[in-house]
Amino acid sequence: MRPTVHDIAAEAGVSLATVDRVLNNRPGVRSVTRGKVERAIATLGYVRDVAAANLAKSRSYPLIFILPAGENSFMRGLEAEVRSAMSRSATERLDITILSVPVFDAPALAAALHDARERRPAGVAVVAVDAPEVTEAVKRLREDGIAVVTLVSDLPGSVRDHFAGVDNVAAGRTAGSLMGRFLGGGEGPVAVLAGSMLVRDHRDRLEGFQAVMSEDFASRRILPVIEGQDNPSLVETLVGALLGQHPDLAGIYSLGAGNRGLVAALEKAGKGRAVCTIAHELTPHSRAGLLSGTIDALLNQNAGHEVRSAIRVLKAKADGLPVIAAQERIRIDIFLKDNLPLEQE
Repeated sequence: MRPTVHDIAAEAGVSLATVDRVLNNRPGVRSVTRGKVERAIATLGYVRDVAAANLAKSRSYPLIFILPAGENSFMRGLEAEVRSAMSRSATERLDITILSVPVFDAPALAAALHDARERRPAGVAVVAVDAPEVTEAVKRLREDGIAVVTLVSDLPGSVRDHFAGVDNVAAGRTAGSLMGRFLGGGEGPVAVLAGSMLVRDHRDRLEGFQAVMSEDFASRRILPVIEGQDNPSLVETLVGALLGQHPDLAGIYSLGAGNRGLVAALEKAGKGRAVCTIAHELTPHSRAGLLSGTIDALLNQNAGHEVRSAIRVLKAKADGLPVIAAQERIRIDIFLKDNLPLEQE
C-alpha cells in the first residue's frame, strides 16, 4: 500500500492540517514541526499525487501560446495542435489562450510576452525570435514566477525553462550529409534558402549544414544564403532568379518554410528533378513535392509532440515537479517518398 497523509501525520505525531500545510508550502508551521513532517515523508517514501490533488481542488492551468501569423503551413499545423489541446481542456484542466504575432517581428513578440505577463498565466509557450527585447521579456515573466517554454525555435541566451523542439544543429548536419551523398561527384554549387536569420532554428540549421559540407564535401561550393521570409511568393521569385543566375545549380537546401514557392519555381524552370532539393517539415505542399520528385528528402519535427511536450512541462513547472527529459526529447524524422506516413483525414 502506498503511504498516505494519515501515515505521515502518525509518523510525525502531528495533525492532518499540519501535514497539509507542509505539503502545500503554506505558512503557520514551526521549523521544528516542518522538519518532523519532512523526515516522515522521507522515511515513508511518500510521493504526492499532484494530479489527484489538483482534481480535488478543481485546479486548472491557464496557459498562453504565442505563435507567428502568416502562411507558414507548419505553423498553421502547430496552431491546429494547440486548438486540439484546447478541445481537451475540460478533461486535462487546461485554459489555453492563443496570441498571434507577425512573423519574425521581435518588437511585436516582446509586446505579446508583456501582454501575457499581465494576464498572470501558469505558463507561456512561445515560438521565439532571438532578440534582446524578447530575452528581456522572458526574464520578466520568469521573475514573476511564470514558466516559459520556447517552441520550435529556441532562445538559449534567456532564462526560459525548457525548449520543445528538435536539435536544429543536428538537423542541419543531417541535411548536409544527405545533400553531399545524394550529389556524389557531380559539379555545380548548392544554394541555401532560409526564412530569416533572426530566428535561432534557422541559424542553427545553417551552422550544422555548413559544418558538414566543409568537413566532408569541401569541394562543393555553397552560395550565399537567401532569405525568403517564409513567404511562398517571395520564395518563388528568389528561387526563379537564382536558377537564372546559376544554370548549373546542383542542389538547394531549404531550411525554412515557403516550400510551395520553391516547388513552383523549380517546376516552372523545368528543374524539378535536375536539382537535388532537401527541405523541412511535412505539410500538404511539401508532401506533394516529395511525391512528384521535386523534393528529394524532408526533415520533419512532430508538431503534436511539441505542443503536448510544452503543456506537460508547463504543468510540471507549475506543480514544482521534475521534467522527464527522455519523454520530452523531440526526434528528427527523415522522409523520402517511399516512407511517407499516411495522410491524416
